[in-house]
Amino acid sequence: MNSIQKSPNSRYGKAGFTLIELLVVVIIIGLLASLVAPKFFGKLGTSRQKTAKAQIELLGQALDEFRLDNGRYPTSEEGLEALRTKPSGLPNWAGPYLPKPIPKDPWGRDYIYRSPGEHGDYDLFSYGRDGQEGGEGEDADVVSWK
Repeated sequence: MNSIQKSPNSRYGKAGFTLIELLVVVIIIGLLASLVAPKFFGKLGTSRQKTAKAQIELLGQALDEFRLDNGRYPTSEEGLEALRTKPSGLPNWAGPYLPKPIPKDPWGRDYIYRSPGEHGDYDLFSYGRDGQEGGEGEDADVVSWK
């Protein structure tokens, strides 16, 4: 005969966690998530603003290279596409001035480009999350002249 005998309750032995222990762990994780999530999502909004500012600065550098080669910035009609595709009548165009397609702003809209601009030789900006002029926080405009 087999000398090792199993007790009738071995199926429900001490291995594993009880339902109460699992509920306590789930509650603790929920509390931690409720503390961390607002801080994380607050950073997401400011990171989009920073991304837009960085993209505007990079586009500004490409616009400056265009001006150095051609003696002027692209017109509003030519737009930012002049950084990738040669406009007619520019013999000194040495582009493309951007290695990749012109990016959309972090909210999925095109950057607005005007030349001549109201604030300088050109204005390049995004209206932010709300897509409207003005605003605060993530809704604030991100502009090239500030």
